[in-house]
Amino acid sequence: MSPPPIILKIESACENEAMQVEVECYSGHKADERPVRFRLDGHDYLVEELLDQWYGQSDIFFKVRADDGNLYILSCESSSPASRWRLVSFRKLPE
Repeated sequence: MSPPPIILKIESACENEAMQVEVECYSGHKADERPVRFRLDGHDYLVEELLDQWYGQSDIFFKVRADDGNLYILSCESSSPASRWRLVSFRKLPE
């Protein structure tokens, strides 16, 4: 039997905000439609699958599976023209 998956919520210790990431997006009918790759802690990740997308009060959330096999929830501040991205959640899947 494999151990349960690890779920981490990553927050900045000093500002109590989620960790910022650099995100490259696909732009089809509208700008920044969905993430296709992102950079976190100096490492590039390719989005292999968009699993879910939902809307909050001021953010759009994307649940993705990256090329490392893990799950990430990224959010984009939709109320700002600057489109500030954050890493909201990370889940390491069992191998």
